[in-house]
Amino acid sequence: MKIHPMWHEYPTLAPELSSALTLIEKQITTNNTPVAEAILEMINGGGKLLRPAYCLLFSRFQDTDREKMIALAAAIETLHTATLIHDDIIDKSPTRRNQITIQKQFGPETAVYAGDYLFVVCFKLLAHYASSLRSIQQDSGSMEKILKGELDQMATRYQTDITIDDYLKQVSGKTGQLFALSCFVGAYESGGSNNFAKAAEKIGMDIGIAFQLLDDILDYTSNGDTLGKPVCEDVRSGVYSAPLILAMQRDRQAFLPLLAKKDQIADAEMDTLRDLVIQYEGVKQAYAMARQHTDQAIAGLKKLPAGSAQDDLIRLTGSLLNRKA
Repeated sequence: MKIHPMWHEYPTLAPELSSALTLIEKQITTNNTPVAEAILEMINGGGKLLRPAYCLLFSRFQDTDREKMIALAAAIETLHTATLIHDDIIDKSPTRRNQITIQKQFGPETAVYAGDYLFVVCFKLLAHYASSLRSIQQDSGSMEKILKGELDQMATRYQTDITIDDYLKQVSGKTGQLFALSCFVGAYESGGSNNFAKAAEKIGMDIGIAFQLLDDILDYTSNGDTLGKPVCEDVRSGVYSAPLILAMQRDRQAFLPLLAKKDQIADAEMDTLRDLVIQYEGVKQAYAMARQHTDQAIAGLKKLPAGSAQDDLIRLTGSLLNRKA
């Protein structure tokens, strides 16, 4: 199974990630051909597999059953993929990872069922491989928090008075929570102590928040070809992220005429808005926040037992701050 080239630098991790993808493929047993094709296309779409990677890396602090941990990592990735599929329906996204989205290619009905099917696959894997009911409870609790983050985001669409605290609350749920779950499951299901698992969960939350901050920064500094999806589509749909929120704190009036156009904002006007966000240091401030959360995560990682797992976690977490897509 082909995986993202970034994992070539992690030779012990790469084959396990490949095995996780293969396992997911084997779970897709529906006779509904469009749904099966849609799911397989999404799984093989070149995602980075960061969440299962963190699950597997945190499991390496203990001597544990690798088959079990690969299956749990696969469960994490199916959950993540399901949320992406449903996000694309809500956002009417035409592309993701430089590929046509399921909702665009097969229609929203097929996309809804594809996402729902992956939620089922996730819980089947957890039920079969998790050693403790706590991991299943943690997963269901995480799903609730992810949904709450999405609902909070929906409630603030097109609200120009959104605060950075509102934003952080939303991304802690919709992005941070899944990274936190990945780290927790890897630490706990491998036999780690409760304190170790809770420390991993906290580290994962910081990683997830930093990841989302950088994702939102790239919306203003990169281009659609590099990102594999249209840039600044969130602004058109009324989702205002950290760079824009922070820039508006400097001069709200500069942005209001553009934002008043809502989803009718023209491409040239969007370019103007992007320039204003950079001019008023929204990107610079958001990057400082991403660095802060990354530093907090690395500080937590440095308290963990020394060894190759710790080394890989620190290296991976630091590298995410410099990604271009």
